[in-house]
Amino acid sequence: MGQQRYLVTGGAGFIGSELVAQLAADGAEVIVVDNLVNGKAENLAGLPPDRVHLVVADVRETGRMAALLAGVDVVFHLACLGVRHSIHSPQENHEVNATATLGLLQAARRAGVPRFVYVSTSEVYGTARWVPMTEEHPTFPNTVYGASKLAGECYARAFYQTYGYPTVVVRPFNAYGPRSHHEGDSGEVIPRFMLRAMAGRPMVIFGDGEQTRDFTYVADTARGIRLAGLSEAAVGETINIGSGFEITINRLAEEVAAVLGRERAEVLHDEPRPGDVLRLYADIGKAQRLLGYEPRIGLREGLTRLAAWYRAQALSPEALLAAEVVRNWQPVGAPT
Repeated sequence: MGQQRYLVTGGAGFIGSELVAQLAADGAEVIVVDNLVNGKAENLAGLPPDRVHLVVADVRETGRMAALLAGVDVVFHLACLGVRHSIHSPQENHEVNATATLGLLQAARRAGVPRFVYVSTSEVYGTARWVPMTEEHPTFPNTVYGASKLAGECYARAFYQTYGYPTVVVRPFNAYGPRSHHEGDSGEVIPRFMLRAMAGRPMVIFGDGEQTRDFTYVADTARGIRLAGLSEAAVGETINIGSGFEITINRLAEEVAAVLGRERAEVLHDEPRPGDVLRLYADIGKAQRLLGYEPRIGLREGLTRLAAWYRAQALSPEALLAAEVVRNWQPVGAPT
């Protein structure tokens, strides 16, 4: 077998850049497609330039995408706009997450790409009706983001059922770790908690904080996605990628404070976020059976690694927080 060639959309983003690093470490050639709206070219720094190629493009540019698919062995499709973005810009969110996915599936099938991995989200489930949540759990997304990602899933499964095209759907639960987003409408709870606590600011919890999440260290998330692209047993399947552990947001704040040695860190409760999912907790049995997937990094170790990464950055927590938007589901310029 010759050198494998992969195309990763959204590959300069948080999870995407970790996936690219893992694929490159396998010796593969990786074409990274990212429009750099949320991704950053510096996320790919240090990767071998002879094998990792960044193409700045938007996945909605169907002609450009089709031209990049020649000779590709697997498409890993991560490019999307996120949950808070969908609250203030639902139409654009749908166009990127759903319509562009359909276009990319058509282009990949025409190009004869042997495998298409669609990276969805646990947000397709909505709030848990039972836990842990298997892949058979009902899908009732609370937001246009969740709905648009579910539409992308349905297109991927339809291509498998109708055309026999080899697709895989993976549903990552909440990822965190180095290069995670704290800024703008991409900002996530763990990096925001950590930077605020490091800067001596209160950690902001939306609602009562009894919401739960299944937080997965990014290296584990990316490894699960990579395994889904390499396993024959995954074709035609929908697979959860998580840690198999749930924690409340209130308890998460305590964990962040403990890791930073700031047990008296302040917590501020704010209004609930619209469309917020109240409980997520993954059953990862299918990933274990089909992919040999096992999470390796527990929450305390993952938080410790993230804290060390932030301390090594050139910018201080205070400087990084300049890009934070507290109620980041609101349109730019809306009162906070």
